[in-house]
Amino acid sequence: MRLSLPVDPPTARSLTGVVPQIMRSLEGDPDWFPAARSAIVVVVDGLGRANLTARAGHARFLTGHMGKKDAARTVFPATTATALTSLLTGTRAGEHGIVGYRGLVPGTLRAPNQLKGWETDGLDPLTWQRAQPLFERRAEAGLPSFVVSKGTYRTTGFTRAIQRGATFADAATPDERIETAASLAADHPGALVYVYLPELDTVGHAQGWESDAWIAGLERVDAAIRRLAELSGAGTGIVVTADHGMVDVPAHRQVLLGAGDLLLDEVHLVAGEPRLLQLYTTQGEAAAERIAARWRDSEGERSWVMTRQEAVAAGLYGPRVDAEVLPRIGDVLVAARAAIAYYDDRLADKKSQRMIGQHGSLTDQERIVPLIRLGAFAAP
Repeated sequence: MRLSLPVDPPTARSLTGVVPQIMRSLEGDPDWFPAARSAIVVVVDGLGRANLTARAGHARFLTGHMGKKDAARTVFPATTATALTSLLTGTRAGEHGIVGYRGLVPGTLRAPNQLKGWETDGLDPLTWQRAQPLFERRAEAGLPSFVVSKGTYRTTGFTRAIQRGATFADAATPDERIETAASLAADHPGALVYVYLPELDTVGHAQGWESDAWIAGLERVDAAIRRLAELSGAGTGIVVTADHGMVDVPAHRQVLLGAGDLLLDEVHLVAGEPRLLQLYTTQGEAAAERIAARWRDSEGERSWVMTRQEAVAAGLYGPRVDAEVLPRIGDVLVAARAAIAYYDDRLADKKSQRMIGQHGSLTDQERIVPLIRLGAFAAP
């Protein structure tokens, strides 16, 4: 069958290209961004362009500097582990191998958490993530790079997997991170400074992006970015972007999959995330086709359903999917199109079902993120 998938806006840049393009601007070979003395890239976790635009009155600095073309398309799945890996390696999931929030370890029925499971599930940061981090490449060339983030992330496996080569700077609050980033960019000519702001995403998951708490968080982000622009020197280029957007899914929109559900027939492992299920079977391609057919019959009106082969052929994981990465991808993928989320209700742990803000799928609200240029990168 021929998949009918959403088309990305023609003006949207690829998130995968952002840091390589910033590096070009620092090396005197500018393309997307003008030449700059130093550069800062700020990732506001969970801030989709549609989310930002819908609450423009609460983020007047950001939206006031965001033109119609200031957008990027994030990767598939639209989830933090995959997107940040792509951002900081310049490659897609088919090459770097982080194929979702939870992905299969081939030859097992284990699907570790790709953000937090490095230590508990024995994932090797030097081999499980297969692409060389851009920071490491810069370090080999003698160029300075810095990561400004929460101290709790300093020694994690995920940090080592995608950020090795950079000097890590602890900063507890967004305001402290902003001040640290501005100082590092000013003090180190040629520096690339990466700033991570996860707080808005945390609020969105817990209370939804349409909540008053999310609006308050957005106002704090807007004020912090304004402060960054004020603190940064004229030669510092700034890019503000995100890893994904967010869709609110209240409890009554959850789809619970229970024992005996025909949709789970021949499925031996449910992984991925609630808006992008990755279903694995041990019974081969014929079983995967049967699983996909059942899901299309039941859920085809509100979700995109595809086999692994169809997803790869559609280029969702990039132009190349390495042989080592291929079996990590689900045999069948279910990408929510409506404002729903799927949960394996057979699991004893129901904590994830309390989440409201969700992401991972192919909708514009999840995949299109801002790409706001400030300082030396600002549009003329």
